[in-house]
Amino acid sequence: MVVPEVSRIDPPHIAGEREMLESWLDYHRDTLVWKCAGLTEEQLKQRTCPPSTLTLLGLVRHMNEVENGWFGRFVGEHKPVYSTDEWPDADFDDLEKADAAADFAAFQRQCERSRERARGHDLDDTFISRRGHEISLRWIYVHMIEEYARHNGHADLIREAIDGVTGD
Repeated sequence: MVVPEVSRIDPPHIAGEREMLESWLDYHRDTLVWKCAGLTEEQLKQRTCPPSTLTLLGLVRHMNEVENGWFGRFVGEHKPVYSTDEWPDADFDDLEKADAAADFAAFQRQCERSRERARGHDLDDTFISRRGHEISLRWIYVHMIEEYARHNGHADLIREAIDGVTGD
């Protein structure tokens, strides 16, 4: 199986701030994987909306990079996953030899690593970004939810173009 099975759990309607943020982030992480379920490796690499080079696998790789970027920088452990100075969009575009199953496994490991990196930190804990801004863990959660929501919208359109499947 290329894409792991995933069970999306609806976030609670009433919860403390931390639980709410973590629940929504996990929901969106799972949604991205869910949008890819049942597709072949070739379909996951299919560019369906020219001139855009976006693919479902590229989105998964990109979110792996983003998870590592924000949560890694937060704890001072950032090292790019796919991107390089020479090819900053390699997460999206370097798919020719990409192994989809390996990339999904790496994405799941990175999500768990992000949880570990945030665990034990207060939402008000901060770090200085590469652009010199003081950023809180709370901001990272909100930004990650926004980033996933945007890319899950892209995933909706790409998936529908591949095989007509739609869903929430």
